[in-house]
Amino acid sequence: MSDLYELHDDLELVDPVLLVHLDGWIDAGLAAANAMGTILEDLETVTVATFDTDRLLDHRSRRPTMTISDGVVESLTWPSIELRAGFDLEGNAAMFLVGAEPDHVWRAFADSVAALCLHFGVVEAFSLGAYPAPVPHTRAGRLVATAVRPELARSIGVAPGRIDVPGGIDTAIQQACVAQGVGMTGLWSQVPHYAAGMPWPEGALTLVNGLRTIAGLHFPTGSLAEDARATRERLDELVSGNDEHLGMVRQLEMLVDADPSTGDALPTGDDIVAELEQFLREQE
Repeated sequence: MSDLYELHDDLELVDPVLLVHLDGWIDAGLAAANAMGTILEDLETVTVATFDTDRLLDHRSRRPTMTISDGVVESLTWPSIELRAGFDLEGNAAMFLVGAEPDHVWRAFADSVAALCLHFGVVEAFSLGAYPAPVPHTRAGRLVATAVRPELARSIGVAPGRIDVPGGIDTAIQQACVAQGVGMTGLWSQVPHYAAGMPWPEGALTLVNGLRTIAGLHFPTGSLAEDARATRERLDELVSGNDEHLGMVRQLEMLVDADPSTGDALPTGDDIVAELEQFLREQE
């Protein structure tokens, strides 16, 4: 047990899979937040543990929400970090670590999550994320993985090459889980870099469908497919009026179609992308 969390319900679960999404880390197009929100929207879950956010969060950066009615403060809602449990459409046990990414004591927090995984018998864990990539909006979304085992990452897909970037709490949790014998993989949806600043439901749909293929978890996708179609059509309309923008999209299509594994090695076309992003902002 750890003084960072309080255990509320000691459920007996059969081979649960843990899904992790904590607000505050890279989430282009809000794809991961939308995916987790869609999964949990109509799912009955039980909160089995809550974390001490007074120790974990900087409340000046994540302030509680006041509800004021006619000058009277009715409530103060604090940010939370929770571990929930439920079942997918096929009756498979799943756990969900949701809330805000901690600001403090990352190592202790990650160790606590790993300890809870052992306590509940978690067999595998996945974190959800999304990042901007030079891919066209006219092609189906794709996933790439970050994992500690090369063969596992390659089986899902990887971004080629080596890169040094700031890490998120999901990587710290991954390291702690693996140290305790619990495998954990990061699932990342690639979002067209020129659309990363707007909601991108295609990315959320890719994550939920990926969990079905990779983790064997079946969750409803809600309105994601229809939202994705509508967003693609809207982008088609916005891009169609400019030959330069169309040329950029066609170039991305040709390169991705020729070799999908080279997605992150494609030229970014920074000048064209900046112009298109400005154009999209002006179109609200």
